[in-house]
Amino acid sequence: MSFKMTKAEKSWVMYDVGNSALVLLATSVIPIYFKSLADGPALVAWSYAETAASLAIALLMPVLGSIADQQGMKKRFIVGSVGTGAVACVAMGFPTSAMAFLVIYVISSVALNTSFVFYDALLVDTTTDDRMDDVSSHGYAWGYIGSCVPFLACLAFVLVRPFGMSLQTAMQISFAITAAWWVAFTVPMLRNVEQTHYKPREEHALANAVRGIGATAGRIWHDPSIRNYIIAYFFYIDGVHTIIKLSTSYGADLGIDGTQLVLALLVTQFVAFPSAIAYGRLGHKLGTRTMILVGIAGYTFITLFAAFFLRTAVEFWILAIMVGLFQGGLQALSRSEFGKLCPKDRANEYFGFFDIFGKYAAILGTFIVGTMTAATGNSSLGVLSIVVLFVIGFVVMLRVPERAAAAAEE
Repeated sequence: MSFKMTKAEKSWVMYDVGNSALVLLATSVIPIYFKSLADGPALVAWSYAETAASLAIALLMPVLGSIADQQGMKKRFIVGSVGTGAVACVAMGFPTSAMAFLVIYVISSVALNTSFVFYDALLVDTTTDDRMDDVSSHGYAWGYIGSCVPFLACLAFVLVRPFGMSLQTAMQISFAITAAWWVAFTVPMLRNVEQTHYKPREEHALANAVRGIGATAGRIWHDPSIRNYIIAYFFYIDGVHTIIKLSTSYGADLGIDGTQLVLALLVTQFVAFPSAIAYGRLGHKLGTRTMILVGIAGYTFITLFAAFFLRTAVEFWILAIMVGLFQGGLQALSRSEFGKLCPKDRANEYFGFFDIFGKYAAILGTFIVGTMTAATGNSSLGVLSIVVLFVIGFVVMLRVPERAAAAAEE
């Protein structure tokens, strides 16, 4: 039987379609454009900007998440983060200096990533536990395919530059298209999804939220299901993000043509669409934890393939297809499983910590790859070292009580 979503569920999924446009642009075109503005090596400055954004998110989310859990606050925070992010997205087209561009980029990145926390937490208000895997999977699936529409339009302007327009003008149009797409697909969620799980409004909410961070961390640590789940998630999603971030660099290091790399990554988006939906249905039938373990095992195989067999463009295309088979499904079920585990009236608090672990994942993985590659002079051995992250994640996930897996069948 086909999975039929309610109006609220469809509206929630639409936000993934909207935000994915900026995510795809930020991981492909924006770093290249920044390099054209920078004097000297761009990688160091870009790395510092990403670090600054990550630190800001880490400091803000436990506090803002706690406040957002109060009655009627989730959608207000979504409006604030999307509005700020969209304005910053458009504004990125105007600076001509690298530093000014980076400041605006950090603002847009912080706004985008904080919106994810409020959005993820709204999943518990949108649907029920038994439908959460399917809805979360549809979000990632439609996000993958939907992001390609504005992205291809942006590429047309950036690569073709019709009417003799400059690169800056092409980027201004691209940023405007991306921001408009993001806002347009946010509106249905704001109109049709209501916050049904919440804490009562309280005075001195900010001060109480700051004081409550330690209490929330304590609750997470003393719940073996959530503690082991977050630890496992940190390690395996670290490996996933490391592969995403370093795949093109690794391919280039092997001498694969840049055009082949970009086209292969687009194929990943299209493969991930049906795969994420299928993954959600399998999670519902076989158990969410079981399918998460399958995804971790799949990524272990992908890493071994990349280390031992990836040498040509054809093999990179095979790698891109394999990543598409597991990437969206693993991320979607990770989100929905946590939504089932965490207290519904404190979803933003818990997702704040959950997304911090996800955000800082890839720091360890990229460090391991870089260190191993530098020590051995062999990038294939560097990639092989990622396997340890998936092994740790798999073993710790086995320690999550079976009731977490059984939640999908209730």
